[in-house]
Amino acid sequence: MDFSLFYFADDSTADGGSGRYELLLEGARFADRHGFTAVWTPERHFHAFGGLYPNPAVVGAALATATENIAIRAGSVVAPLHHPARIAEEWSVVDNLSGGRVGVSFASGWHPTDFALSGTPYEDRKRVMTETLRQVRGLWRGEALDVVDGAGRTTSVRVFPPPVQQELPVWVTSAGEVDTFRAAATARAGVLTHLLHQDTAELAAKIAEYRRVARETHDGWEGHVALMLHTFVAETREEARDAVHEPLKDYLRSSIHLITRSYKDADPDFDVDALDPEDVDFIVERAFDSYFEERGLFGTVAEAARTVERLRAAGVDEIACLIDFGVETGRVLDGLRQVNALRELSAAGLGGRTS
Repeated sequence: MDFSLFYFADDSTADGGSGRYELLLEGARFADRHGFTAVWTPERHFHAFGGLYPNPAVVGAALATATENIAIRAGSVVAPLHHPARIAEEWSVVDNLSGGRVGVSFASGWHPTDFALSGTPYEDRKRVMTETLRQVRGLWRGEALDVVDGAGRTTSVRVFPPPVQQELPVWVTSAGEVDTFRAAATARAGVLTHLLHQDTAELAAKIAEYRRVARETHDGWEGHVALMLHTFVAETREEARDAVHEPLKDYLRSSIHLITRSYKDADPDFDVDALDPEDVDFIVERAFDSYFEERGLFGTVAEAARTVERLRAAGVDEIACLIDFGVETGRVLDGLRQVNALRELSAAGLGGRTS
């Protein structure tokens, strides 16, 4: 199992000044020194939830100069919001700054407001994402892309500077739809996913389908699945729960529209904004219990190792540890020592034999 760090902070409106990115940079430096695989940063617009990250390429450029070994990945680029040449240009710069360490997960977008940045119709976003992924890959290889210039004429463009890597490592971000897993396999792309709207058994079935399509379409290629998990590992279970209980609840409350999607799917008339505060508290507490017990990477090294083995059995290749959900920065950085111990245990193949 590979281990990475994943960021999606909900503190962009807090007083922080230059300290807002301390956890990002210091966490990345720790991961870089200790053999973690990658650092993932998202693209998020017009909302405090994730609002520290409106452009993962800009953040990636900072990470490129702060680290030496670790892969620098977008988790994700919202492809329909950008011209493919712009995506290729920005990430080629980061590839050069990092000496060839970038990777990009492509997302179709999930909030209509974000599409104020694009002329793409929201309902057409998945088709545009697939086409953009194909075009960015071609540009990355040095191929020309036909575009219409400002005078209305068709011309061909190429990307400069040329990237270091000949091929761009790519993933497709999925909220859990099996069709997205299939599309990623067909495109010879990895999958970046989470457990917000699926459990481990459902994920295992989708990964199995992804592997099947990947092998059949690309002559035995198995693909790659990265799973984002909220993470805090401590010396005792009580310490872990105490550290994350209130911060994670606040984090979940800030994303209440995401965690109540299943209610909306079951009842189209469900309106989270009409809920009483007591009802919101109940939903958030239930969500916390679900995350702590089943949908996150929490507890001691031994307990987290059993979660890792369960996910390995489900077909996950990489755990992207989301660490910036409100726990105090110093405590998170200190806790990374336990996450690294978990990584080392997994690398030694001992996770399933812990007590």
